[in-house]
Amino acid sequence: MSKGLTSAEAARQLARVGPNDPAPIHRASVLMDIGRLLASPLIAILLAASAIAAALGQQTDALIIVTIVLVGGSIDLAQTHRSQRETDRLCASVTPTATVMRDGKWQEVARRELVPGDVVRLSAGDLVPADGRLLASRDLSVQQSMLTGESLPTEKCASGPEDPTWSDGPDSPELIFLGTSVISGTGEALITATGPRTMFGDIARRLGARPPESEFEHGLRHFSLLILRTTVALVLFIALVGLAVRRSAFESLLFAVALGVGLTPEFLPMIVSVTLTAGATRMSRDGVIVKRLRAIQNLGSIDVLCTDKTGTLTTGEMRVDRSVDHAGRDSDGPLQLAYVNSSFETGIRSPLDAAILISRTFDVTGYTKIDELPFDFERRRLSIVVDAPDGARLLIAKGAPESILPLCETADDGAASIADRFAAAGRRTLAVAYRKIDRRPTYSRDDEISLTLAGFVAFADPVRTDAARTIEALAGDGVAVKVLTGDNERVARHLCSCIGLNAEEVVTGDRLARLDDAALGHVAERVTVFARVSPAQKNRIIAALKRRGHVVGFLGDGINDAPSLHTADVGISVVSATDVAREAADIVLGQSGLAVLHRGIVEGRRAAGNLMKYLLMDTSSNFGNMFSMAAASVFLPFLPMLPTQILLNNFLYDLAQIGIPTDDVDRDYLRRPQRWNLDLVKKFMLFIGPVSSVFDFLTFFVMLRLMHASETVFHTGWFVESLATQTLVVFVIRTFGNPLRSRPSGTLIVTTAAVVSIALVLPATPIGRVLGFTVPPPAYFAFLVATVATYLWLVEIVKRRVVAVHERETAVAFRESNL
Repeated sequence: MSKGLTSAEAARQLARVGPNDPAPIHRASVLMDIGRLLASPLIAILLAASAIAAALGQQTDALIIVTIVLVGGSIDLAQTHRSQRETDRLCASVTPTATVMRDGKWQEVARRELVPGDVVRLSAGDLVPADGRLLASRDLSVQQSMLTGESLPTEKCASGPEDPTWSDGPDSPELIFLGTSVISGTGEALITATGPRTMFGDIARRLGARPPESEFEHGLRHFSLLILRTTVALVLFIALVGLAVRRSAFESLLFAVALGVGLTPEFLPMIVSVTLTAGATRMSRDGVIVKRLRAIQNLGSIDVLCTDKTGTLTTGEMRVDRSVDHAGRDSDGPLQLAYVNSSFETGIRSPLDAAILISRTFDVTGYTKIDELPFDFERRRLSIVVDAPDGARLLIAKGAPESILPLCETADDGAASIADRFAAAGRRTLAVAYRKIDRRPTYSRDDEISLTLAGFVAFADPVRTDAARTIEALAGDGVAVKVLTGDNERVARHLCSCIGLNAEEVVTGDRLARLDDAALGHVAERVTVFARVSPAQKNRIIAALKRRGHVVGFLGDGINDAPSLHTADVGISVVSATDVAREAADIVLGQSGLAVLHRGIVEGRRAAGNLMKYLLMDTSSNFGNMFSMAAASVFLPFLPMLPTQILLNNFLYDLAQIGIPTDDVDRDYLRRPQRWNLDLVKKFMLFIGPVSSVFDFLTFFVMLRLMHASETVFHTGWFVESLATQTLVVFVIRTFGNPLRSRPSGTLIVTTAAVVSIALVLPATPIGRVLGFTVPPPAYFAFLVATVATYLWLVEIVKRRVVAVHERETAVAFRESNL
């Protein structure tokens, strides 16, 4: 037997072959990120324009353009990289590990650090960490569907010292492969290939597929296309107008490009990254680890949460309550046989096994294990073949009463009623049976016949003290909890009635199997509790709810929960779950129970709310100001603002928005599932944008007709007014309610106040004169205060009407979709 590698040998191997990552994510270097920014068409045009300006002797304008581009890009890069580092730190806390022989002892090592030559130990529930050859095995069964498409597990066993035939691939019983999972048994294997050199790595490289586009990503892409089309149209319009009125072609082009930059939410990727990372960081403080940032927005959109009951609605701390014989009399016999069964079981131990093994101590030294028939969700039982101390060979089976009793010759209706009484009292029950069996090398499921019923072992799993309160809180926040359990329907009904869930109708797996997908969709929406369902049926329920328009979260921790975790909009697991479940999940809970998940859902909504604020801001006030500038260029005898002033205006506006990810979100917003809604963004653009333009035109009139402003004073006055209105309006737009009753974050107050102060002070500074500003007359500031106050008041009125109409339309659409 190989003793594995030393730490020094493993380090040298790792440096040579690289990390054990089948599809490594290649992080862009800082230089590549800078190249990406400079490759932006608008930025490239600005830099080209700055070079032309310098060549024409306009060094000041060229320097200003370059400075604004570089400072804005630096902030974008710094914030994005900081967010990425924080995300990597959070993900590292739930990184998968493997049990490896290093330095002559078994230890847990991050899976990425495995190298060829390592010896690993496998047990039920583990993900196979790399490709390898078995050195030893015991009742090892591996699920290889990811590689072969075959749904049934495959038996694996170690052969002699000769090398196996690698060309056989997954069909070879001696070989194990990355991407597969251990269903039952144990084994030790020598790692032969890691990372991209594994079979799974080769498949991943050839497919190169992105995960399916989430609702959030879909909406973000459509929003970007909307802004792109608007920007291109406006830039072409301005360029044509400039040529028509015979302005300088270079000046007109630079003005049009500056307007295009003003319309483009160039900080959007950074704001998205910072907002989602801030949400993930807050969630981590509550013990919720976000593995995939895109899941945060979906988490806030969940309106149906599907979960098992054990460990979420109950404490998960099973204890043996009673052991009775086939007639219902108290007896240690069933518990002793169950103890023997659990002691020799090599599959993943359930909470019931743990409860059996700690309830009493029975001497099993006289028993010798011969074979094991692992648990599966079709049979719902597990059998062990042993040689007993008296020399008899026994098959001992334990499992769900409905799966054991039909196999027993001694079971009658009285035995079934005993199990029913335990279930009605909320007790989980195992039936225990046995038979003497002839001596053979191996046994199969066909030997589970003609059993003798020993009796029943009943378990108590106390209800979590906070379960009823948390379910009520989730319902109040628009999240319906549905229980998907493999337990008996009577146990499920008793538990759910104790915590306030509607358990009048319980759908069993047998009934579910008779429903087609359309019928299942109606049933899945109506019914709260599903009992005796298999992992495949859980997956069907989740898919049916998604087809009905729901955003579904699934909380699972078992070997067979991976398909459902993938199917759900948000897959959720716990730190104590199997490797398979944790790897498949988007969100990992540091502790069991729904309370911590409820807090995570609220944080997801908070992150989504802050992101929506940025989009509403950018497409309303900012769009209105840029539209006003485009319109003004048509009738003014001079450019309404110099290109460098437009760029500075846009830069300062973006700077003010950096505080949005830290902002508080209204409680009313947090109480409902939040879906990505581009329709609301369009409404804000079409109705609030024009309000901004109206006040811009009012400013034009006052400055030109009443103040008789020169070109320089006009540029200054509009620069200050436009920046003040489009930044201060965040305090109105950030809440759908009364802005005087919703407190913004300190960071948002500081960034907004700082930008407005810069706008007011800048014209009186030497830098302001270089930029083409001058100090406006005193009357202008009185006008400015009145204008800003009136503008904010009018936006508040329009906002309330837009939100009211939108909510009515959303309610009607929701009702129609559920008819």
